[in-house]
Amino acid sequence: MSTRLTQLLHIRYPILQGGMAWVSDAKLAVAVSKAGGAGIIAAGGRTVDWGREQIREAKKETQNPFGVNIALMAPNKDELVDMICEEKVSFVTLGAGNPIPYFSKLASAGILKIPVVPSARLAQRVEANGADAIVIEGTEAGGHIGVLTTMTLMTQVIPLVRIPVVAAGGIGDGRGMAAALIMGASGVQLGSRFLIAEECSVHPNFKNKLIQADELDSVVTGQTIGHPVRGVRNSFTEKFLALERLNIAKSELERIATRTNHLAAVEGDVENGMVQAGQNLLILKQIEPVAVIIERIIAEATDALKKAPTLL
Repeated sequence: MSTRLTQLLHIRYPILQGGMAWVSDAKLAVAVSKAGGAGIIAAGGRTVDWGREQIREAKKETQNPFGVNIALMAPNKDELVDMICEEKVSFVTLGAGNPIPYFSKLASAGILKIPVVPSARLAQRVEANGADAIVIEGTEAGGHIGVLTTMTLMTQVIPLVRIPVVAAGGIGDGRGMAAALIMGASGVQLGSRFLIAEECSVHPNFKNKLIQADELDSVVTGQTIGHPVRGVRNSFTEKFLALERLNIAKSELERIATRTNHLAAVEGDVENGMVQAGQNLLILKQIEPVAVIIERIIAEATDALKKAPTLL
């Protein structure tokens, strides 16, 4: 399957694996890259030494392209960028902040720049400043989100830019991938779908929580303080949303939310931690190898695309 994204990154399938904090490590990234997609190591919340170690571990396991995600709200973002330039990965995705100041340094190191953007205005801005591709992430996605849906973003952004566009948010199977490609996207980014992969190191309790989740268990916390985060309904989200309705001070809400992602993903407390995941919960029903997940998605997408002309 050839698209502008596969040509840009030199990968077999137009699939990026989302950079999920405390989850996306070398093991998961390598599995995705070996299966034909592009794996991503998430450096958000991590030390520079950890990031360097993960990059070098991935390079030992595969010669296929992989990338690193940088959350630009991280206090050590400058040091992380310097380290990534030294280690020379294939590409970097950047979100939760202004990526443009880092474009020149990354380009000088030969690293492709793929910002994650939540609006058409920002998509045009990063393109004008040298982005090589963009990820447009809809509010259906897990973790930190914007306000526009994936469909809305594809409708508005794709006609406005010339660089490859990767669609993300609520896409978890081949039908969604086919729809994105027909809309003009060059690929898709999947996060939640890989959370229940065998190679994903997230805590087993986290995987089980997702498998047991109902379609209406997706909730958003933090909207009142300007930091909306999507996850699975549990004791933490119920308590946090109740506090938001009481107009608790922003500083107190931020304190309560601190490290709740780590609590769920790493420590396995899926009732008092934030189980970050997108809205496509019903398809998360079976733990399988990454290669099986990707091959099924490609088969589904191929089948959907073959059937599309019959609708005319």
